Amino acid sequence: MGLSYFSESPFKTLISFHKLTEMLEHIAQNDIPFRSAYARSLLDEVQKVPELITGIENIDTIRQNSQLISYLLSDLFPTALTHNEIKAAAIPFHNFTFNYTKRFENILQNAGVNFEVNIRDLDEHRFYVMNCCLIINHYFNSTVDFAMPLFYDIPDKKGFMRHYRILYNADFMDVIPTDKAIMLTEADINLLLDNYDDLELWKKYFPHESWILKGFGIVSLFDSTTENSLSNLKTNLLKTKSEPTIFENSFESIFRSFFKIPDLRIGFMIFNQTEKKLVKPPISKGFISSFLLDEKDCDCETLLCGGSYDNLIKKQTYFTISDVQNYIQNSGNETFGYNLLLKNISSCILAPIVKDNQLLGIIEFVSATPRALNSIEAQKIELITPFLVDTIERFNNERDNQIEAIIQREYTTIHPSVYWKFTQEAQKFYDSLINQESYTLKEIVFKDVHPLYGQIDIKGSSEHRNETVKKDLNVQLKWLLDIFSTLNKNHKLAIVEQRIFELQDWQLEISGNLKADIEQQIQRYIGTEIHPLLQTIQLDDDVIQKEINHYFDSLDVKNGLLYTERKKFDEAMAIINKKLAKIIDEKQNEAQKIYPHYYERFRTDGVEHNLYIGASITPQRKFDLLYLQNLRLWQFQTLCEMEIEHHKIKSQLPFPLEVTSLILVFNSPISIRFRMDEKRFDVDGTYNARYEVVKKRIDKAFIKNKKERITAQGKITIVYSGKHEEEEYLKYVRYLQHKNIIAPEVEQFEVQDLQGVSGLNAIRVTILHENAKPEKSKVTIDEFLKINP
Repeated sequence: MGLSYFSESPFKTLISFHKLTEMLEHIAQNDIPFRSAYARSLLDEVQKVPELITGIENIDTIRQNSQLISYLLSDLFPTALTHNEIKAAAIPFHNFTFNYTKRFENILQNAGVNFEVNIRDLDEHRFYVMNCCLIINHYFNSTVDFAMPLFYDIPDKKGFMRHYRILYNADFMDVIPTDKAIMLTEADINLLLDNYDDLELWKKYFPHESWILKGFGIVSLFDSTTENSLSNLKTNLLKTKSEPTIFENSFESIFRSFFKIPDLRIGFMIFNQTEKKLVKPPISKGFISSFLLDEKDCDCETLLCGGSYDNLIKKQTYFTISDVQNYIQNSGNETFGYNLLLKNISSCILAPIVKDNQLLGIIEFVSATPRALNSIEAQKIELITPFLVDTIERFNNERDNQIEAIIQREYTTIHPSVYWKFTQEAQKFYDSLINQESYTLKEIVFKDVHPLYGQIDIKGSSEHRNETVKKDLNVQLKWLLDIFSTLNKNHKLAIVEQRIFELQDWQLEISGNLKADIEQQIQRYIGTEIHPLLQTIQLDDDVIQKEINHYFDSLDVKNGLLYTERKKFDEAMAIINKKLAKIIDEKQNEAQKIYPHYYERFRTDGVEHNLYIGASITPQRKFDLLYLQNLRLWQFQTLCEMEIEHHKIKSQLPFPLEVTSLILVFNSPISIRFRMDEKRFDVDGTYNARYEVVKKRIDKAFIKNKKERITAQGKITIVYSGKHEEEEYLKYVRYLQHKNIIAPEVEQFEVQDLQGVSGLNAIRVTILHENAKPEKSKVTIDEFLKINP
């Protein structure tokens, strides 16, 4: 049997001990008597097998002379270290080894009689080039660094795959050229170094068996199982996939090899910061939590015992139980211990995954074997935690991005106070996608919330809009009549006379109240009948042509109509809405600190807002009616400040506009539901619909038995139904009077019955626009209660 590992090699390999015999000859002549006597007797035995010096080509010769070879190598393989060192004689890059230490022999025996040792990932190309590099370094005195790590993967008696790093010592080898060897120049060597992938080029400069490798090497193995497991773990964790590889089954085998525990089970639980729950990851196989099992989530304090909760959640450090039976007897926490035994857990380590002091989740290491996992084993977790942290954070980021996309697609933009609820629902949908399960997104409902509604409406906005439309149309029609009258004087055309008649008819049409679509009709008429005629008619009168050009330059490019008065009106509306919306949006930052609540604001002909506050919106905080009262006072004051701001800017508006303000008080809690089709919240159920009806109709309501609207310029109207609300808001009124924000006079009246709604009352107060100083008028419920206990 030959020594070649692959079919081709630049070497003809001869196993020889000639360098050792040279050392023995030196000892025989010059050393201590007993050593020289031993050396001479050993040399005598070697003389009987001349191949040991000239070179062995057949493996059988090695086997037949294994005892003598062992004696020859005794100085290099001391008996005292045979149970410690993993070492053998070998030829570099070959799988053939001999003269093993006892520890090496035991490793091979535990692997099984049918196991064949092979160098990991060593193919013919790599084998050939590495041998060539050995020649370049040894014979041509170059310094090519080809020391790529080589490994043996050998299973132990428990079935774990152990990984051994291979180290070679080639001090007892000679590299000898044959007549087929090619003497390389520096340029040849540089060419080869630049062409690793070109195997034919290497074979050209190093033909098959053109060199002799004579001697033997020493291979030493280093158990790098832990380092190799870490490397595999890191490699897999750093892979980019749609689902992070931490949830693959292959990880369990890596961890079993890392901890050397054959029945080790790995699990992971995500920590939900908002709800203080531990949640099962959205996976279909592998890495299943042994603690949650069939449950999707569980409250932290319920799932974990006192000691584990303190360590993992509060201190964010690991928790270990080496023997569950002993734990039951000594801890007094029998329930937690028996639950572990029911889940076939006799020892366990729970470790928090933490990034920037924020708990991301808990990784579980559990075993059915008592004391297999303990506090010593827990120290190994520090080696893998950084990789786990990065991977879980990446998984969380990818999950959050997907959830955000679901929310944006299904629910549109959501206020931060209720975002958690949408995230919860989107998480369930995302988990179902991961698990390939069917799941329909449910509507979001918040029960027992207290509504607050308010608005600042631009007074008479519809009338003002119609007025400006009328003015612009009149000016434009008159201008066109002037142009066509001039044309009719200079050019007697029947079509011109007809257009004059039609324009006069339109003037008459808009002299009264504007019809709903009159503006669109006139726009269509001018665009199709008037403008084409003015643009195509051939004129030799520069004066009238200049007037026509001036007319066209004055039109709005979008609709082809005159847009002077309406522009002033629209700009005034925009300024008011922008100013008032900015105030309430900025004040909302303060209001959220009172108690987190839902807020939405709309800009129409003014600014209106909805607020909803209750325990279902903010479950992590205890709700009290004091927060509702504080928010009502905040709303009242904010509308006052918005009124004052309007008063400050109205003299600078391009169009004079006044505003009226309204607060609707609804004392009964309601339920709100997010309407998927409309992408907005609305009241839920027939009973709660009364609130929405009142909200839509109240701003146009009249004082009972009068023709006066309940809202008025420079005043805030508070609409309510019960005596309790009246007393509450009269206290707020007195307080704001004390702060010099509203006038002493207070109006109270009944509201005219609305369709389907009766029994409403109102308070109306006047804002002290000139005296009030908003920056000094901020109030809180605490300060209010000092005056109104």
